[in-house]
Amino acid sequence: MTDFVIDANVLMSVLISGKSSYRPFLTYYNFIVPEFVLVELEKYNDVLKSRTKMQQFEFVQWTYFVFSQLTILPQYVLSHESLEKSKTLLNKLDLKDMTYVALAIQLDLPLLTRDKPLYEGLKKQKFRKIILFEDFLKTL
Repeated sequence: MTDFVIDANVLMSVLISGKSSYRPFLTYYNFIVPEFVLVELEKYNDVLKSRTKMQQFEFVQWTYFVFSQLTILPQYVLSHESLEKSKTLLNKLDLKDMTYVALAIQLDLPLLTRDKPLYEGLKKQKFRKIILFEDFLKTL
């Protein structure tokens, strides 16, 4: 089994889609998120509900399933060193992604994202543990 850190935009995409084709990889791989993902989901909960094509009940059931497949880690597990490395990498990008990058650094796992500016910005800085979600899906 392979582990990945995913950011909020990947999680929101999966939640909105409700695609049954996501079920196999959600159960096969281990996806890890920092608790900050919950803050972002709450901030965009109206967007999630308005963009999904599922009925409310289906959306809630799908959300239960998706979250049953996630490992959510609290902020306190992030080391000062990984947070500082992440902050340095993201200094000219977007600091709101700091906990995702820090978690990927600390766990030495790839970060899956749909954020192309984040992906390109980190790649320019020789951060290799980042994969665009679309590229990940193509490999399945």
